[in-house]
Amino acid sequence: MKKILFALATLLLLTQQLPAQHYEPNWASLNKRGIPAWFHKAKFGIFIHWGVYSVPAFAPVIPNSGYSYAEWYWNRLESKDMKGDTAVKNFHARNYGRDFPYRNFEKSFRAELFNPAQWAEIFRESGARYVVLTSKHHEGYCLWNSPWADRSWGRPWNAVTGTPHRDLLGDLTQAVKDAGLRMGYYYSLYEWFNPLWKTDKQRYIREVMTPEFKDLVTRYKPSIIFSDGEWELPDTAWHSPELLAWLFNESPVAKEVVVNDRWGSNTRGKNTGSTYSTSEYGSGMGPDVTWEESQGIGLSYGYNRMEALKDYKSSRQLILILADIVSRGGNLLLDIGPTADGRIPVIMQQRLLDIGSWLKTNGEAIYATTPWKATRQWSAGKRPEVKKASYMAAYDISKLVVPRDDQAHIEMFFTRKGNDLYCILPNYMPVVSIRNFSPPASATVSLAGSSRKISWKQNGENCEIDLSGIRPGDISLPFVIRVENGLPEGKR
Repeated sequence: MKKILFALATLLLLTQQLPAQHYEPNWASLNKRGIPAWFHKAKFGIFIHWGVYSVPAFAPVIPNSGYSYAEWYWNRLESKDMKGDTAVKNFHARNYGRDFPYRNFEKSFRAELFNPAQWAEIFRESGARYVVLTSKHHEGYCLWNSPWADRSWGRPWNAVTGTPHRDLLGDLTQAVKDAGLRMGYYYSLYEWFNPLWKTDKQRYIREVMTPEFKDLVTRYKPSIIFSDGEWELPDTAWHSPELLAWLFNESPVAKEVVVNDRWGSNTRGKNTGSTYSTSEYGSGMGPDVTWEESQGIGLSYGYNRMEALKDYKSSRQLILILADIVSRGGNLLLDIGPTADGRIPVIMQQRLLDIGSWLKTNGEAIYATTPWKATRQWSAGKRPEVKKASYMAAYDISKLVVPRDDQAHIEMFFTRKGNDLYCILPNYMPVVSIRNFSPPASATVSLAGSSRKISWKQNGENCEIDLSGIRPGDISLPFVIRVENGLPEGKR
């Protein structure tokens, strides 16, 4: 026993003396880090776009365009070629005057009704596992006390020295962490009209972006960084490898932080060893890559007063989106756009709480799951064509699950956890047939959230599950079937 204890003590001492992994400022080295495991397990996060653009809160809803990005108001106001910029200019002139400068909207960004504890409780009840707030969007306005913002703009251009006179980011960060969720930040590398950016980009990167980013990370310790606005320059010009080496080696969140793929005009979809891939109102990706789809409950990220009820996704649509993404190994980052006075619009609250209610019953089929050999099962017939794109794909999963005579539809999505297989069904069927699946005879079938056992039998190559005894009140759509011990070790 003494020899064993001595050996264990020696091993512990040697382990403690081993140097921590050090990453060099190049992608070959950075990609050895991997992506922290918590992100793979979390599956669902809340995105928040909140800033000065929340005051005009306007973007034209263009039919079939797939977007109405209200947070791009200032850019459209100055643009000559963006779709919808004429509508923004006319709206601005009619309501504020042609000579009203965008910076004056800051005086109305008061956040006087902002209640971070209430926000955090809604996020917790939604079932989300992490939150990502716009610390700074492309307009350059910071939601924490950034002296670099004030100096480079030559005026108060952050929430502490500006009109709110409050550390909005810090207050929400504390509330979110108190609620048991992870907190992260969206951070725009570039700023549309920052005077230094417009005159000397390298000085801006060196004197504003880099120290500001390090201050944000060091002060508030995020679990995730959603970088954006990278498309103007390649990664070497942004000095992104150097910045990420600092983040992974020296920052206070070196072991925990997760970062996306937006670090230069040449980085999206690459460097999958250290960054996750991003899809934006897209059709998503597959299990071979770590990825996250972001989109709003409506057509905008920032709050858009022009959106009507029909522009908001229903709770059922959002749950199907989550199931679809998770079945393919991705995460959903679902966006809300608060108002300038600090309220989460009630319709957004309702959607989030509905998702949370569904997850309380069916979350075991979502959290910490991995994809199965098949991510979904189609019915017989010709499958509809789906545009594959990571940006504005006009992809609507709710249409692909509707039974139709003229084409196939998705009957169920699959996820797995250990030896258990989960089937997420958008529609009720009295008999569910999982094709090309032969669980062991000892497997049991039940409804998620219920201890009630469901009978099943093997019919050739297919597993048939009898749901004919299910009554309307027993399930709410979509519903989840759990095949417990249906996947013995080594069998996918």
